[in-house]
Amino acid sequence: MPDLPASKRLRIGRYNESNRIYLLTTNTLEREPIFTDFRLGRLVVHQFRIAQCKGLATSLAWVVMLDHFHWLVSLEKGSLADLMRQVKSKSPRIVNAVAGRQGRLWQPGFHDHAVRREESLEGIARYIVANPLRAGLVKKFGDYPLWDAIWV
Repeated sequence: MPDLPASKRLRIGRYNESNRIYLLTTNTLEREPIFTDFRLGRLVVHQFRIAQCKGLATSLAWVVMLDHFHWLVSLEKGSLADLMRQVKSKSPRIVNAVAGRQGRLWQPGFHDHAVRREESLEGIARYIVANPLRAGLVKKFGDYPLWDAIWV
């Protein structure tokens, strides 16, 4: 496996199931801080909402950081790859059009973590939405505009 690119190694052995909760993370290409313009981050959030409206997943918590996002979801139908393909293929077209840029937006692949029963969903959600505080982007929890959680 060492001779495979990291994005391919991430997919080997990936197993997902409906009605399971996953924490998904992906980065912008070369960790470019594209979402310093919050308008562009809202376009990614819109893709989360479209995926939910299509019944692919239920969003539990998310944050769009300057160069990546974390998304806690309950997978409803399809696969994690289908869900991420939806978000990662649609968002670049819209973001590039609004930002007047071209090219790829996301790094290949994504990281997923299947949440175990003993893990606290609210604790994971707090960790996700507190990312801007830990990164020093804001001084107070509610000051960062690109996050949400069903518990708040």
